[in-house]
Amino acid sequence: MKTSDFYYDLPKELIAQDPLEDRSASRLMVLDRKTGEVQHEVFTQVIDHLTDKDCLVINDTKVIPARLYGTKEDTGAAIEVLLLTRKKNDVWETLVRPGKKCRVGTRLVFGDGQLTGEVIDVTDDGNRFIQFHYDGIFEEILDQLGEMPLPPYIKHKLKDKTMYNTVYAKHDGSAAAPTAGLHFTKELLQQIQDKGVKIAHVTLHVGLGTFRPVKSDEIEDHEMHSELYIVDEDQAKIINDTKANGGRVICVGTTSCRTLESATDENGILQPGSAWTSIFIYPGYKFKIMDGLITNFHLPESTLIMLVSAFAGREQILNAYRIAVEQKYRFFSFGDAMMII
Repeated sequence: MKTSDFYYDLPKELIAQDPLEDRSASRLMVLDRKTGEVQHEVFTQVIDHLTDKDCLVINDTKVIPARLYGTKEDTGAAIEVLLLTRKKNDVWETLVRPGKKCRVGTRLVFGDGQLTGEVIDVTDDGNRFIQFHYDGIFEEILDQLGEMPLPPYIKHKLKDKTMYNTVYAKHDGSAAAPTAGLHFTKELLQQIQDKGVKIAHVTLHVGLGTFRPVKSDEIEDHEMHSELYIVDEDQAKIINDTKANGGRVICVGTTSCRTLESATDENGILQPGSAWTSIFIYPGYKFKIMDGLITNFHLPESTLIMLVSAFAGREQILNAYRIAVEQKYRFFSFGDAMMII
């Protein structure tokens, strides 16, 4: 299957640059994957499509303000560091720009010196391992100095850091938000629970690879990035009991989907635990546990549009996207939502 099979034409003005003040005021397209029928609603109406037999699965990862601006200690040259993965003893794998001059031994200074770092290793793909030094609590310093690592297609500066996290974000570790969850407010989640819908939490720390374009002509040749997921035993039980009782498992976001499909065995039983996943879901994939998906509108030719096409069918997805463009839906991270059931 060709990467170009997942292309669609998107006017730039439909790429949402700012979050809505009311998270749940976004539009909602509801796609019936059996009939291809499309409905246009507002996000708060998502509750109308849930029953007390269903389970909503949310990813409670938290985006950290992982973009740091500093200088090289020896020359004063400006440098940008993006924190990717925390290792032990305050060592982080990072993406550095410009990176070529940041060789092993280069010392970096951030803020007024509250945070310093030293490049201690370089990976084969050019990422830098940096040993950080500071007084106090790293997370507090990061909150002062860091900026949210917004996707490259968002050109506006984020006024409120909290708007690039879900209201249920809990576990630090993501370099990008699980954006389908941005539409939920605490009030809407409470209404959903009051209706009897179960809500299960999983964690998948989203990496920057989620924005990496598919460069191969054949999608099967694309190499997926790895991301860490965690499924607790009590949450796995909620999800497995839902399936056993004839209910639907509805994932909020492709990250929740990738977590469940990675951790579910061939018998359709979700296994608790923690592991790294590089699962690549595209048409032809047989879903093991997911019955429904709440998601945003994804980039052309991306692994995410391939995933939703695997679930609802490529032709139906491309038709729904064509309608979304015609109806001037807002696209990508701060955009509108789609529910596929």
